[in-house]
Amino acid sequence: MTFVEDEIASQPDCWAAALELAASPLLPAAGERVAVVGCGTSWFVAQCYATLREAAGLGETDAFAASEAPADRSYDRLVAISRSGTTTEVLELLDRVNGPSLAITADPGTPVVELADETISLPFADERSVVQTRFATSTLALLRAHLGKDLTAAIADARTTVGADLPEGALDRGQFTFLGRHWTVGLANEAALKMREASLSWSESYPAMEYRHGPISIADKHSLVWMLGAAPDGLRDEVTATGATWVESNCDPMAELIRAQRLAVAVGRGRDLDPDNPRNLTRSVILDPA
Repeated sequence: MTFVEDEIASQPDCWAAALELAASPLLPAAGERVAVVGCGTSWFVAQCYATLREAAGLGETDAFAASEAPADRSYDRLVAISRSGTTTEVLELLDRVNGPSLAITADPGTPVVELADETISLPFADERSVVQTRFATSTLALLRAHLGKDLTAAIADARTTVGADLPEGALDRGQFTFLGRHWTVGLANEAALKMREASLSWSESYPAMEYRHGPISIADKHSLVWMLGAAPDGLRDEVTATGATWVESNCDPMAELIRAQRLAVAVGRGRDLDPDNPRNLTRSVILDPA
Protein backbone atom coordinates (compact mmCIF):
# COMPACT_ATOMS: atom_id res chain seq x y z
CA MET A 1 0.00 0.00 0.00
CA THR A 2 1.24 3.51 -0.81
CA PHE A 3 1.73 6.28 1.75
CA VAL A 4 -1.11 8.24 0.22
CA GLU A 5 -3.53 5.32 0.58
CA ASP A 6 -2.71 5.07 4.29
CA GLU A 7 -3.09 8.83 4.65
CA ILE A 8 -6.44 8.86 2.87
CA ALA A 9 -7.74 6.09 5.15
CA SER A 10 -6.62 7.95 8.29
CA GLN A 11 -8.69 11.07 7.60
CA PRO A 12 -11.65 10.38 9.92
CA ASP A 13 -9.32 10.05 12.90
CA CYS A 14 -7.36 13.14 11.84
CA TRP A 15 -10.54 15.19 11.60
CA ALA A 16 -11.53 14.11 15.09
CA ALA A 17 -8.11 15.23 16.37
CA ALA A 18 -8.44 18.55 14.56
CA LEU A 19 -11.71 19.29 16.34
CA GLU A 20 -9.81 19.49 19.62
CA LEU A 21 -8.09 22.64 18.30
CA ALA A 22 -11.26 24.33 17.04
CA ALA A 23 -11.66 26.51 20.14
CA SER A 24 -8.22 28.08 19.64
CA PRO A 25 -8.26 31.84 20.27
CA LEU A 26 -5.64 32.19 17.53
CA LEU A 27 -8.23 31.64 14.79
CA PRO A 28 -10.00 34.70 13.34
CA ALA A 29 -12.59 36.30 15.57
CA ALA A 30 -16.05 37.33 14.45
CA GLY A 31 -15.99 40.66 12.66
CA GLU A 32 -12.38 40.53 11.54
CA ARG A 33 -11.56 41.18 7.90
CA VAL A 34 -9.46 38.19 6.90
CA ALA A 35 -7.28 37.09 3.99
CA VAL A 36 -6.57 33.36 3.68
CA VAL A 37 -3.72 32.22 1.46
CA GLY A 38 -2.07 29.03 0.33
CA CYS A 39 -0.60 27.32 -2.71
CA GLY A 40 -2.14 24.44 -4.63
CA THR A 41 -4.30 22.33 -2.34
CA SER A 42 -3.94 24.82 0.51
CA TRP A 43 -5.36 27.56 -1.71
CA PHE A 44 -8.42 25.42 -2.37
CA VAL A 45 -8.92 24.94 1.37
CA ALA A 46 -8.70 28.73 1.68
CA GLN A 47 -11.46 29.07 -0.93
CA CYS A 48 -13.75 26.76 1.03
CA TYR A 49 -13.12 28.57 4.31
CA ALA A 50 -13.56 32.04 2.88
CA THR A 51 -16.97 31.17 1.47
CA LEU A 52 -18.11 29.43 4.67
CA ARG A 53 -16.95 32.25 6.94
CA GLU A 54 -18.72 34.95 4.96
CA ALA A 55 -21.87 32.82 4.70
CA ALA A 56 -21.84 32.48 8.49
CA GLY A 57 -21.82 36.28 8.78
CA LEU A 58 -18.51 36.31 10.65
CA GLY A 59 -16.69 38.83 8.48
CA GLU A 60 -15.39 39.64 5.04
CA THR A 61 -13.00 36.90 3.98
CA ASP A 62 -10.89 36.67 0.83
CA ALA A 63 -8.92 33.68 -0.46
CA PHE A 64 -5.81 34.10 -2.60
CA ALA A 65 -3.04 32.03 -4.04
CA ALA A 66 -0.10 33.26 -1.96
CA SER A 67 1.66 34.54 -5.07
CA GLU A 68 -1.36 36.68 -6.00
CA ALA A 69 -2.30 38.21 -2.67
CA PRO A 70 -2.66 42.00 -3.10
CA ALA A 71 0.05 43.99 -1.38
CA ASP A 72 -2.02 47.16 -0.94
CA ARG A 73 -5.18 45.77 0.67
CA SER A 74 -5.69 46.03 4.42
CA TYR A 75 -6.82 43.07 6.55
CA ASP A 76 -7.22 42.49 10.26
CA ARG A 77 -5.56 39.09 9.94
CA LEU A 78 -3.71 36.98 7.39
CA VAL A 79 -4.14 33.20 7.65
CA ALA A 80 -1.48 31.25 5.75
CA ILE A 81 -2.00 27.52 5.16
CA SER A 82 1.13 25.50 4.39
CA ARG A 83 1.58 21.79 5.03
CA SER A 84 5.36 21.89 4.72
CA GLY A 85 5.95 25.35 6.17
CA THR A 86 8.60 25.88 3.52
CA THR A 87 6.67 27.03 0.42
CA THR A 88 8.47 30.03 -1.06
CA GLU A 89 5.44 32.13 -1.99
CA VAL A 90 3.90 31.76 1.46
CA LEU A 91 7.14 32.67 3.22
CA GLU A 92 7.69 35.70 1.00
CA LEU A 93 4.18 36.95 1.70
CA LEU A 94 4.53 36.52 5.46
CA ASP A 95 7.86 38.33 5.35
CA ARG A 96 6.34 41.46 3.83
CA VAL A 97 2.84 41.52 5.31
CA ASN A 98 1.80 44.19 7.78
CA GLY A 99 -0.64 43.17 10.48
CA PRO A 100 -1.33 40.01 12.50
CA SER A 101 -0.64 36.69 10.81
CA LEU A 102 -1.46 33.08 11.62
CA ALA A 103 0.14 30.03 10.02
CA ILE A 104 -1.56 26.63 9.94
CA THR A 105 1.02 23.95 9.24
CA ALA A 106 1.84 20.30 9.78
CA ASP A 107 5.42 20.88 10.88
CA PRO A 108 6.10 23.26 13.78
CA GLY A 109 9.84 23.19 13.09
CA THR A 110 9.79 25.01 9.74
CA PRO A 111 10.40 28.62 8.60
CA VAL A 112 6.71 29.51 8.46
CA VAL A 113 6.63 29.40 12.27
CA GLU A 114 9.36 32.04 12.50
CA LEU A 115 7.65 34.40 10.07
CA ALA A 116 4.05 34.17 11.28
CA ASP A 117 2.98 35.88 14.48
CA GLU A 118 1.08 32.81 15.63
CA THR A 119 0.98 29.16 14.58
CA ILE A 120 -1.43 26.26 14.81
CA SER A 121 0.28 22.93 14.12
CA LEU A 122 -1.39 19.71 12.98
CA PRO A 123 1.52 17.23 13.19
CA PHE A 124 -0.92 14.31 13.35
CA ALA A 125 -2.02 15.20 9.81
CA ASP A 126 1.46 15.46 8.29
CA GLU A 127 2.14 13.29 5.27
CA ARG A 128 4.94 11.38 3.59
CA SER A 129 3.34 11.46 0.16
CA VAL A 130 3.87 14.36 -2.23
CA VAL A 131 0.13 14.21 -2.90
CA GLN A 132 -1.66 16.12 -0.17
CA THR A 133 -4.84 14.65 1.32
CA ARG A 134 -5.29 14.47 5.08
CA PHE A 135 -3.55 17.73 6.02
CA ALA A 136 -5.86 19.69 3.75
CA THR A 137 -9.05 18.06 4.95
CA SER A 138 -7.95 18.19 8.60
CA THR A 139 -7.29 21.91 8.25
CA LEU A 140 -10.71 22.37 6.71
CA ALA A 141 -12.27 20.30 9.49
CA LEU A 142 -10.59 22.57 12.03
CA LEU A 143 -11.84 25.70 10.28
CA ARG A 144 -15.36 24.41 9.76
CA ALA A 145 -15.62 23.45 13.41
CA HIS A 146 -14.34 26.87 14.47
CA LEU A 147 -17.18 28.38 12.44
CA GLY A 148 -19.64 26.37 14.52
CA LYS A 149 -20.24 23.37 12.25
CA ASP A 150 -20.92 20.07 14.04
CA LEU A 151 -18.78 17.56 12.14
CA THR A 152 -20.09 14.43 13.83
CA ALA A 153 -22.01 13.38 10.72
CA ALA A 154 -19.13 14.36 8.42
CA ILE A 155 -16.72 12.12 10.34
CA ALA A 156 -19.24 9.27 10.26
CA ASP A 157 -19.61 9.76 6.50
CA ALA A 158 -15.82 9.75 6.13
CA ARG A 159 -15.57 6.42 7.94
CA THR A 160 -17.91 5.08 5.27
CA THR A 161 -16.29 6.65 2.22
CA VAL A 162 -12.78 5.39 3.06
CA GLY A 163 -14.05 1.93 2.16
CA ALA A 164 -17.04 2.59 -0.08
CA ASP A 165 -17.19 1.38 -3.66
CA LEU A 166 -15.89 3.77 -6.27
CA PRO A 167 -18.45 5.01 -8.81
CA GLU A 168 -19.38 2.32 -11.30
CA GLY A 169 -17.33 2.59 -14.47
CA ALA A 170 -15.14 5.40 -13.08
CA LEU A 171 -11.88 3.56 -13.70
CA ASP A 172 -12.71 3.32 -17.39
CA ARG A 173 -13.37 7.02 -17.95
CA GLY A 174 -10.82 9.17 -19.76
CA GLN A 175 -11.98 12.65 -18.71
CA PHE A 176 -13.05 13.82 -15.25
CA THR A 177 -14.94 16.96 -14.28
CA PHE A 178 -15.72 17.98 -10.70
CA LEU A 179 -18.43 20.50 -9.86
CA GLY A 180 -19.23 22.42 -6.70
CA ARG A 181 -21.48 25.15 -5.40
CA HIS A 182 -20.66 27.84 -2.85
CA TRP A 183 -17.98 26.43 -0.49
CA THR A 184 -17.68 23.14 -2.37
CA VAL A 185 -16.25 24.85 -5.45
CA GLY A 186 -12.93 24.68 -3.59
CA LEU A 187 -13.46 20.95 -3.01
CA ALA A 188 -14.14 20.47 -6.72
CA ASN A 189 -10.91 22.29 -7.54
CA GLU A 190 -9.06 20.02 -5.13
CA ALA A 191 -10.61 16.82 -6.50
CA ALA A 192 -9.57 17.76 -10.03
CA LEU A 193 -6.05 18.51 -8.84
CA LYS A 194 -5.83 15.07 -7.20
CA MET A 195 -6.77 13.42 -10.49
CA ARG A 196 -4.06 15.35 -12.30
CA GLU A 197 -1.39 14.72 -9.68
CA ALA A 198 -1.95 11.05 -8.89
CA SER A 199 -3.08 9.76 -12.29
CA LEU A 200 -2.05 12.35 -14.92
CA SER A 201 -5.71 12.46 -15.95
CA TRP A 202 -7.51 15.08 -17.97
CA SER A 203 -9.49 16.66 -15.15
CA GLU A 204 -11.30 19.97 -14.77
CA SER A 205 -13.40 21.76 -12.16
CA TYR A 206 -16.09 24.42 -12.28
CA PRO A 207 -18.85 26.06 -10.28
CA ALA A 208 -21.81 23.87 -11.11
CA MET A 209 -23.96 26.66 -12.56
CA GLU A 210 -21.08 27.65 -14.85
CA TYR A 211 -20.66 24.16 -16.29
CA ARG A 212 -23.46 24.76 -18.78
CA HIS A 213 -21.69 27.86 -20.12
CA GLY A 214 -19.22 26.10 -22.37
CA PRO A 215 -17.45 23.31 -20.44
CA ILE A 216 -20.28 20.82 -20.95
CA SER A 217 -19.28 20.78 -24.62
CA ILE A 218 -16.48 18.31 -23.85
CA ALA A 219 -18.76 15.80 -22.09
CA ASP A 220 -19.33 12.49 -23.83
CA LYS A 221 -19.41 8.77 -23.09
CA HIS A 222 -15.78 8.89 -21.99
CA SER A 223 -16.45 11.54 -19.32
CA LEU A 224 -17.29 11.36 -15.63
CA VAL A 225 -18.94 14.41 -14.06
CA TRP A 226 -18.86 14.39 -10.26
CA MET A 227 -20.97 16.78 -8.20
CA LEU A 228 -19.69 17.62 -4.71
CA GLY A 229 -22.72 18.83 -2.78
CA ALA A 230 -26.25 19.48 -3.98
CA ALA A 231 -26.63 19.81 -7.75
CA PRO A 232 -28.60 22.60 -9.44
CA ASP A 233 -32.01 21.56 -10.73
CA GLY A 234 -31.86 19.91 -14.13
CA LEU A 235 -28.07 19.61 -14.37
CA ARG A 236 -27.95 15.86 -13.93
CA ASP A 237 -30.32 15.34 -16.86
CA GLU A 238 -28.32 17.69 -19.07
CA VAL A 239 -25.07 15.87 -18.27
CA THR A 240 -26.41 12.35 -18.72
CA ALA A 241 -27.88 13.39 -22.08
CA THR A 242 -24.30 13.86 -23.31
CA GLY A 243 -23.51 10.23 -22.51
CA ALA A 244 -21.30 11.16 -19.55
CA THR A 245 -21.38 9.30 -16.25
CA TRP A 246 -22.96 11.42 -13.49
CA VAL A 247 -21.88 10.98 -9.83
CA GLU A 248 -23.38 12.59 -6.74
CA SER A 249 -23.91 11.68 -3.09
CA ASN A 250 -25.91 12.75 -0.06
CA CYS A 251 -22.94 12.50 2.29
CA ASP A 252 -20.93 15.44 3.58
CA PRO A 253 -19.02 16.91 0.60
CA MET A 254 -15.71 16.80 2.48
CA ALA A 255 -16.25 13.08 3.07
CA GLU A 256 -17.22 12.64 -0.58
CA LEU A 257 -13.86 14.18 -1.51
CA ILE A 258 -12.27 11.09 0.02
CA ARG A 259 -13.84 8.93 -2.70
CA ALA A 260 -12.43 11.27 -5.33
CA GLN A 261 -8.99 11.00 -3.72
CA ARG A 262 -9.27 7.22 -3.79
CA LEU A 263 -10.32 7.27 -7.43
CA ALA A 264 -7.28 9.36 -8.34
CA VAL A 265 -4.96 6.86 -6.69
CA ALA A 266 -6.74 3.88 -8.23
CA VAL A 267 -6.57 5.34 -11.74
CA GLY A 268 -2.90 6.18 -11.21
CA ARG A 269 -2.03 2.70 -10.04
CA GLY A 270 -3.93 1.26 -13.00
CA ARG A 271 -1.58 3.24 -15.23
CA ASP A 272 1.51 1.92 -13.38
CA LEU A 273 2.18 5.34 -11.82
CA ASP A 274 3.52 6.01 -8.33
CA PRO A 275 0.84 8.13 -6.64
CA ASP A 276 3.25 9.05 -3.83
CA ASN A 277 5.67 10.67 -6.26
CA PRO A 278 3.81 12.41 -9.10
CA ARG A 279 5.64 13.41 -12.24
CA ASN A 280 7.34 16.83 -12.11
CA LEU A 281 6.26 17.50 -8.51
CA THR A 282 7.94 17.81 -5.12
CA ARG A 283 6.42 17.85 -1.64
CA SER A 284 7.07 21.59 -1.33
CA VAL A 285 7.79 24.21 -3.97
CA ILE A 286 10.98 25.97 -2.91
CA LEU A 287 12.13 28.49 -5.49
CA ASP A 288 15.66 29.70 -6.01
CA PRO A 289 16.16 33.43 -5.40
CA ALA A 290 15.85 35.48 -8.57
